[in-house]
Order: sequence, then structure tokens, then C-alpha cells
Amino acid sequence: MTSTVYLDHNATAPLRPEAREAMLAALDSVGNPSSVHRFGRDARRLVETGRAQVAALAGVAPAQIVFTGSATEANALALTGLGRRRVLVSAIEHDSALAWATDRIPVGGDGRIDLDALDRMLVAGAEPAIISIMAVNNETGVIQPVAEAAAMARRHGALVHCDAVQAAGRIALPAVGAEVDALSLSAHKLGGPQGIGALVLRDGLPLAPLLRGGAQEGRRRAGTENVAGIAGFGAATAAVADRADMTRIAMLRDALEQRLAAEGAVVLGAGAPRVANTSCVAMPGVTAETQVAALDLAGVAVSAGSACSSGKVRRSHVLEAMGLPADLAEGAIRISLGPGTDAAALERCASAWIDLARRRRSRAVA
Repeated sequence: MTSTVYLDHNATAPLRPEAREAMLAALDSVGNPSSVHRFGRDARRLVETGRAQVAALAGVAPAQIVFTGSATEANALALTGLGRRRVLVSAIEHDSALAWATDRIPVGGDGRIDLDALDRMLVAGAEPAIISIMAVNNETGVIQPVAEAAAMARRHGALVHCDAVQAAGRIALPAVGAEVDALSLSAHKLGGPQGIGALVLRDGLPLAPLLRGGAQEGRRRAGTENVAGIAGFGAATAAVADRADMTRIAMLRDALEQRLAAEGAVVLGAGAPRVANTSCVAMPGVTAETQVAALDLAGVAVSAGSACSSGKVRRSHVLEAMGLPADLAEGAIRISLGPGTDAAALERCASAWIDLARRRRSRAVA
């Protein structure tokens, strides 16, 4: 095998050249951004440049950005720090949000949250809640009705948190952020470095810190800032801001799905609005683990859902929440495209998947 094909951008995206360049330059900075001498001021300029770049992607003021060590931390900070004990989290959220849920908001078979159920839950609550709804599901790519849910939440005095990790660079982020009180981002999902995230807060919203100690990040997140990580994060957000490549990627994704469907694949979430780069397809009767391994042997990297489960391949809680039968939920893989994906890469993926499907059918007939 002379080369491999990477189709797992929703797990982590390759580092963008702009981010690498910004990080290498930042690594030459020796100052602590909290120091007042010139070396500290140089480091602070790098942090604030990165903050301004992330803020521009989100369509907010730089002061509304709180840098964290990950989107997991940003989710925890929002769901513990905004002062609401009742936490309504959609059933298809990332585990880092579900970990704080007092109640789960159900979803329909199309993978979108059940707004009627959410309304009933808000009405039934004895105290104001915070709700957490992702902008884009990380496994199916389905776009959630954040604006509708946020309007409903406001009528009931609830706050709204949105995990927008898979939305950045794929849909217009300011339109999402304008509807919510807090929004989580991750650098490595859009071509920045791993180990840096951000929480975007509505202006003036008080936040109790999760990490206490120093006065960094406006006393909202203690700890010396990750200067190189922030520089890379900012450079990556600037590179994805125009979303110019999404039309091409959507055409590639749709062509792949049509080809796989002709060979028996079931495309999950296809009836709902989705981001352009994500395809969740099932091979009924063949486990996701078998498919991921077969494609890996063919030099194609895909996943069986979220990558945040310690490398385990297990049935997806997202697909279970959608009410899918076991043979589909256990046989679903995620194929996620990125800027470097071309038709040749998807041809190789399709060929490997179809080869496995045909071998399995032949074995069943024999």
C-alpha cells in the first residue's frame, strides 16, 4: 500500500499549513502572557490575535471568548458554571455534555431533537433550566433546530448551550451563536491543534469558573494560556471562515452515498438537513468494527462514530436514540470528508466497502 486515505475529519482534521506556521512562530515566544515585560507582552499579543480570529469566526466580540483545554472542558464549564441545576441535554449529544444531564431530550427517527418533547419538559420543570443542543451531530452530520429550541427556551426562562464543534467551518457560525447563551468550539476539528478549545459566552453573562487559581481569561478559566495552541486555533479559524469548499465536498459525499446505496447501504439521517462533509452509512448485518477493520486494511481510515471512547467500537448511543433497529445501529460507520478529500479518495473507499459487501452477500448465499 503506497498511500492511505483519511476520511475521519470529524474525529480530528489534519493540521492546516496556516495553523502549523502560526504555531511554529508562537513557539519562539518565551514569555508568559501574564507577565508585564516585553516578552510577556509579545506572548499576550499572540493570545489576543488568536482570540480576535476565533471571535471573528463566531461573529462575537473578542471579550466573549474563553479559551479552554478542549471542547469537553468548554461543555463542562458551560453546564456547571452558568448556575442552573436542571440540565436538559439532547439524547444525541457528545458524552461530555451527557455527563452533566439531569434529563435527556428525545430525538426523532431523522436524528433531530423532538421540539414538542422539549416544550413539555420545560413546562414541567419547577426551576429554570439550561438546555444543551449541538449544532451538528458528530456521527450523522444532521443539523439541529437550534434557533427553534432557543426561542422555546427563552419563553420558559431557560439558558441555551450549543456544542458547535462540528459546525465550525461547515455552516454559518454567527447565525448559531446569535441564538444561544454559550457555544463550545474545538480547534482540532477544523484544522487547528489538539488540546485547545473555547467557550463563547453571551456578553455580560456571569460564569463561575471550573478551574480556579489565577486571573487568566477574565477570571473565568485559571491556568497559563496555551500560547502556541491559541495561535494555531486562530489561524485555522481564519482559514475556514468562508466555507468555500463545502459545495464541492457535498457533491463528492452525495455521489459516494448513491454508489454505496446501490450496493445495499442505508444512509442514516439522509431525510434531514445535514452538513456537507458527513455520511453515516450502515451495512445491515455486518458490524461497524468489521467494516472499519476491512477499510483500514484497504488503506482507508473511517470510524464507527465518536472517536472519544478510548478507541472502542461500540453501538452508537446516537443511533439508539434515533430508534434504529440493532442491525443498522451496529452496522453503521461514519465517513467524514475534508478539504483534501478528492474523487480518487472516495473511489478507493467505495471500492473497499463494496468489495466487503459483495463478499458478505456471497458468503450468505453459499
